[in-house]
Amino acid sequence: MAAIGQLRAQDGFTRTGEGVLVKNLTNKPGTKIKVNDVVTFDIVQKTDKDSLLGSTYASGQPVKLQVHAPQNQADLMDVFPLLAAQDSACAKVSTDSIFKGHENDRPPFFPKGSYLVCYIKIQRVQSLDEAIAERNKLVDSLKSAETAARTKYITDHKLVLKTTASGLKYIITKPSIKYKPLAGDTVLVDYVGKLLDGQVFDTSIKAEAQKSGTFQEGRPYEPIKFVVGQGKVIQGWDEGLLLLGSGAKATFIIPSSLGYADQGQGAIPPYSTLVFDVEMKAVHPIKHPAQPLKHTAKKPVAKKPIATKKKS
Repeated sequence: MAAIGQLRAQDGFTRTGEGVLVKNLTNKPGTKIKVNDVVTFDIVQKTDKDSLLGSTYASGQPVKLQVHAPQNQADLMDVFPLLAAQDSACAKVSTDSIFKGHENDRPPFFPKGSYLVCYIKIQRVQSLDEAIAERNKLVDSLKSAETAARTKYITDHKLVLKTTASGLKYIITKPSIKYKPLAGDTVLVDYVGKLLDGQVFDTSIKAEAQKSGTFQEGRPYEPIKFVVGQGKVIQGWDEGLLLLGSGAKATFIIPSSLGYADQGQGAIPPYSTLVFDVEMKAVHPIKHPAQPLKHTAKKPVAKKPIATKKKS
């Protein structure tokens, strides 16, 4: 490992305040990165024996983050201020620093005295205000596209829906006069979940899973059981299921604001309206506090004056 240490004094490597060995591979003109700037960059990580550990080029997903004051070697935050947009650098982070205090987590390919080698290419630098404005514009565009797609879906399928105050759209396809759950009750629900393009992303029904090509061997296909109204499921479900009596069926059109919003989930992209066909298989109520009776004030009945006989 002595040869690695000698890199501090040769080949252009210098040591940052946090102890990272850095070598600028380019020196592009332009303003250097500052704290609070938002940088988009590609990174290739290797061992100091040149074994590849990871690459954003391979994944096709550059890293985007806000630069802050350095907290340790591994966050590379004292490397970014040495670079400008389109600059490249090689940074060597001591694995002794990375695994300090938790040596049991050190993998065999990072022995003591070794380095994590990072090749960084800065693709873009934005001020925080620029990055926020860009994100807001993108979010507005995605929300508009979602609304347009949802409207088209409803029109194309000739759906006549009711809409709650929160924006949940639904139609009860099989009404039931049986007990409707209250928040805190346990429900058993069968469901088929689809995107607006008809792609099934999840279902509790085996036949539907086989038909849609989503069948998973070994998974139990049965009604999902959970306590409703407690945030155990997405908001659109928590709200919609309270409208259904035991045995009822319905279709929910759930906007992303009541679903997975900007995060998405698995096969569900961010800002996706979800379509759920659901059946309330059973409701197991808990003992709820007695609701106070509503008293309506009776209007006072006007008394008629007592008639008196006229004296003749």
